[in-house]
Amino acid sequence: MKKIIILSCLAGFMFSCGSSKKVTTKKNKTVIVDKRKEKKEEVKEVVVTPEIKPSTPEVYANATEEYIAIYSDIAQDEMRAYGIPASITLAQGILESASGKGRLSVEANNHFGIKCHDWTGARIYHDDDASQECFRKYNNSKYSFRDHSLFLTGRERYSALFDYEQDDYKSWAKGLRAAGYATDKKYPNKLISLIERYQLHRFDAEVLGTNATNNDKHTVIKGDTLYSISKKYKLTVKELQELNGLEDTGLFVGQVLFVKPMPKDY
Repeated sequence: MKKIIILSCLAGFMFSCGSSKKVTTKKNKTVIVDKRKEKKEEVKEVVVTPEIKPSTPEVYANATEEYIAIYSDIAQDEMRAYGIPASITLAQGILESASGKGRLSVEANNHFGIKCHDWTGARIYHDDDASQECFRKYNNSKYSFRDHSLFLTGRERYSALFDYEQDDYKSWAKGLRAAGYATDKKYPNKLISLIERYQLHRFDAEVLGTNATNNDKHTVIKGDTLYSISKKYKLTVKELQELNGLEDTGLFVGQVLFVKPMPKDY
């Protein structure tokens, strides 16, 4: 009898240890549930981020070339609307704003050094002819270009400028000084120098629909060097570099160089 009891206990113990199943009763029915099926495999979501390629910024020879690229369209729009040569507007902007790097242009979007006068808008104070003079401040550079056009067309003392042809940038440069736009005696020469060096008169030609001469340009071909090009157009290498804002002697096929010498008196 004792042996039977012991064997029964051992059998029950073995059954409970060796089985991975459990028995549950539901509505008087016996259901066998496999514990191994209760676990569900977790699936991790894989998010694929598309590759973002950095944009390649335009590379310019110097700050002036960059300024021309940014603002030439605006200068041409102003020429169409108000008759002021784009070359003059750009040359003044370059000179007055230090190619967009001066304090007034950076902090006030004022590219032409226009002072407050009867201005009722925002303003900035800056040392110029006198200490802490009042200058106009704009929300956007395009408003500075528009105000420049309005400044010249709305004042009687500049009316004589509009008697000149729109492609006569030399007369415009001299007329601005004569009308009192600047006190610097070399102001006209500085404007003309910039226009000649960077061929800004080509923007006037585009607006007027005239063809700018190609005799002042050279397209680089295989085998060209700065030395060979300078000899061809009777320039020095240094003059050729200055005309094109080049800091070294590197060239590439298809590159367009300005080769028209600047007038000696500028």
